[in-house]
This record gives sequence, structure tokens and C-alpha cells, in this order.
Amino acid sequence: MNAVLITTFALALREIRRHLMRSFLTVLGIVIGVGSVVTMVTLGNGTTAAVQEQISSLGANILQIRPGQGFGRGGGGGAQPRSFDAADIEALRQQVAGLVSVAPLVQSSGLAVRNAANWSTTVYGTSNDYLKAQSWSMAKGRTFTPAEEQAGKTVCVIGSTVRRNLFREEEPVGQSIRVRDLSCEVVGALATRGSSMGPMDQDDVVIMPVKAVQRRITGNQDVSMIMVSVDPAYDSKTVQASIKSLLRERRRLQPTEADDFNIFDTQQISETLQSTTQMLTGLLGAVAAVSLLVGGIGIMNIMLVSVTERTREIGIRLAIGALGREVLLQFLVEAVVLASLGGLLGLTLALGASLLLAPMLQVPYIFDPTINLVAFFFSALIGVLFGYFPARRAARLNPMDALRHE
Repeated sequence: MNAVLITTFALALREIRRHLMRSFLTVLGIVIGVGSVVTMVTLGNGTTAAVQEQISSLGANILQIRPGQGFGRGGGGGAQPRSFDAADIEALRQQVAGLVSVAPLVQSSGLAVRNAANWSTTVYGTSNDYLKAQSWSMAKGRTFTPAEEQAGKTVCVIGSTVRRNLFREEEPVGQSIRVRDLSCEVVGALATRGSSMGPMDQDDVVIMPVKAVQRRITGNQDVSMIMVSVDPAYDSKTVQASIKSLLRERRRLQPTEADDFNIFDTQQISETLQSTTQMLTGLLGAVAAVSLLVGGIGIMNIMLVSVTERTREIGIRLAIGALGREVLLQFLVEAVVLASLGGLLGLTLALGASLLLAPMLQVPYIFDPTINLVAFFFSALIGVLFGYFPARRAARLNPMDALRHE
């Protein structure tokens, strides 16, 4: 049996080599189908990984609480919602279980100046809990001391973008910069985080104690956002419900009134974006898979032509004692070899296309052995399914009729 298979395989390769151009055009649909499916899935996996990385850069198990009914301050329209204050921060710390850290956030913008260098940046007024929630480490120096936070001292930590533009290669810790008209001492430099959720540069920031920003920059006690990190041991939805209940009580909202604040869960947006990306990848992959069916029809068509061309050869083989199943096996092997070669060429095409497109789309290239193996075996299956009918037709030829065929 092994000798028969080897001989059959050799005959199949001989026939393919005899008509190279026709064989290539026959499997072109398989090549395009396999290449498209694998490329789409590979780029989809890379896009999903990029989304996960950007979401994780916002911090793990993070909830962002803002005034307003929609995303962002005042997102619900109508009257400007009331901001949060220090008492709200303390109430969350004391009364909501499952919170690892609670950080107020006051945001402004301004020009940071050091000697002749200046840089327009974002100013955050917050606490050490903000850095803790984001798992943001220090490259140099330290964070704020409790005394500095309590007194609202004019000290700051700077992101790597601000550090690069103001200090170049110099040591920033211990030196002073001016933000707007406020002079502050640099006590630490943050580790590089990169961009998040698009073009936003997380490293382009100056962070100061919240009281310092409120007193010296914004001129009020408002807190524009509260960032909390949730203990992984607690259910995020339960914690959100507790936060919602507490804030509604503190803001004296009636049962019939809508929330005048919103809670943004980074984990939920991550799951939504991943689900959307996977759905689009599946849709594009399904469209590309149609090429595989087209390729299968092409194989069946060319195999029928081959049976017609080789009718006399088939008749001779049957007349000298070849069994019908041996003829069927020969043509079936030819179809499977053609489809498998198309699958291999498609995988090669997908590899090249993925390596070329991934950097252009700014997503990582992630090799997925599963989709490559599935695509290859599916291409071989196409050869079996669409090659069986022509092979069966060849095996059922009458030897006398076949020998009389011109």
C-alpha cells in the first residue's frame, strides 16, 4: 500500500510539473484565500494586543469618576454639573470597600520653563495614589511626602517628555522649573509610559500635589475627576454600585433624578474594543474565506478537464488490470497536492503581507500557529471535497469506451 501511495504521489507531481502555468492558475484562488484569511487573523490579533496594551497603560482595575452624565465633564449637556471636592474623596476612602487607592485629579495646562528652555505641557494636581493606581514607577528621585501633600508644597514630578525638552541630558532632580508663574522643585522623574488610546502622550505631564494646583493655578477647590483602583479580589460591578450609591447620597439626588456623574471602567472599554476587533476580524476572515471556495471550484474544473484529456490513458490503465479505486486515488491525490501547494504558497504570502502591514498599521506581529495549521488543513480538505467528483468520474470510465476516445 505504501508503494502504491508513493507511486501515486510521484505521478501527481509529474502531472503538475507537466502543466506548471495551468497548475498555478488553478490554485491561485486557494493561494489568495489562505493568504487573506491568515493575514486578516494575524493583523486582527495584533490589533487586539495593541488595544490591550493601550488600555493596560491606563492602569489595571481602574475606575474614573467624572461629573456629568456622559464621558467627560458635562457630557450630558444642560447645566454644568457640580464638581467633586476633598470630602467626596475622603468619603470614598472610608465608606467603600474594595478600593486600593483613591486619587483626586485636577487638570490644567501651562508653559513649563527652565532657563532658556520651555515646553507647553499638561499639569496634574493629584496625590501619590494616582501613581499607585497607574502602577507608574519613578525613573529618578521620589514621590511626594505626606507632609508635602498635606501642606500643598510646590514640588513636582515630571514625565519623560517634559524632562527631555527642559533638561536634555542633565539631572532634573533637585532643580527648579516654573509652571506658569509658579516655581516648583523637581523631586522625581517618572518612567516612560508612551502613548495611550491614540496620540495622547502620557509622558507629557507635570504632576504636583493637588492642593498646590488648586491654590496656585486653578484658584478653587474643585476636583475634576476621581481615579480609584479596585482590589482584584472584589467584583468591579459591586464596587461601582457602592460608589454610585454613596455619591448619589452625597450629591442629594432624588430617586427619580439621573446621575450627575459617570463612572468609566477601563476594563469594560477593553472588553468592548477587543470584542469589536475580534468581530471585525472574523467578518473579514469570512469574506476572505470565499476565495477558498472559488479556488476549490477551480480545482474541480481543471481536474474534470484533466480527466477528459487523459481518458485514453485511463482506459489503458484499466484495461491492463488497474483497479477503479487506484485510478480514483491517483486523481484525488493530484487534487489534494494542488490544494496543499496552494495552501503553502498562501501561508508564505500571508507571512510576507503580515510582516509588511503590521509596522504600517503600528500593531505587533503575532504568529498564530493555530490559524496557520487550520488554513493549511482546510486547503487540503478543499482538494478532497472538490477533487472527489472528477476522480470518481475517472474511476467509473468504461475501459472500452475510454480506449476508443480520441
